[in-house]
Amino acid sequence: MKLIKLDAIDSTNDFLKSMSSQDELENFTVVTAENQTKGKGQMGAKWNSEVGKNLIMSVLVKDFLFHNEEVFNLSVVVSLSVLETLKSLNIPDLCIKWPNDIMSYNKKIGGILIENTLKSDGRIVSVVGIGLNVNQTNFDELPRGSSLAVISGKTFDKNALTLLIAEKIKEKIDLWKTDSLVFWENYFNSLFKKGVPMPFKNLQDKNFMGIIQGVSPIGRLQVLLEDDSVAEFEIKEIQMLY
Repeated sequence: MKLIKLDAIDSTNDFLKSMSSQDELENFTVVTAENQTKGKGQMGAKWNSEVGKNLIMSVLVKDFLFHNEEVFNLSVVVSLSVLETLKSLNIPDLCIKWPNDIMSYNKKIGGILIENTLKSDGRIVSVVGIGLNVNQTNFDELPRGSSLAVISGKTFDKNALTLLIAEKIKEKIDLWKTDSLVFWENYFNSLFKKGVPMPFKNLQDKNFMGIIQGVSPIGRLQVLLEDDSVAEFEIKEIQMLY
């Protein structure tokens, strides 16, 4: 597993995508940075991190996705990899807020951004960006944010955590062919607020009540509505109000 450490970069995802387009990089190559000036979240949202305090990493994943209908499988694998790594560190009350925010005690402690590139030969090459709040303790401007240090009262070795997560992703990808149904079941069972009546807001700014039922094979959130129908939503089509 190749590890590239940077002091500062605009985006570890962009850096790794650029490298992968020019060289035949080793699968599971990891890029980390102490500071990221143009961090991204889902749908282009900005993601900011206190310098030197948090984990900023991107992982190259090849030879896992082969069809566009499969892309959410990687979200399942990566989300569970992060969750299981944190459980091994005794971080409590962990869950996944669809599609792949990492939560503890209703607070967001991390997020995942996966960017896929279709190569000319039909291969899908993925860059998995992971941002995890580790040793940052000031969240005055992020009332819904927290960190491993705040939750546990301890500081953590970011380098060790990077390797643990990268190794867990590789391990789960190796197991996917035989255990994919188990992975999906674990993902469903780990969903934030699954089965609980919750208020939501749609793209028209209309509030409504619903109950999360699960996630479709292509990654759409399935919500039971008040008329007993089940609607499916894409990322950014729905916002949970919690």
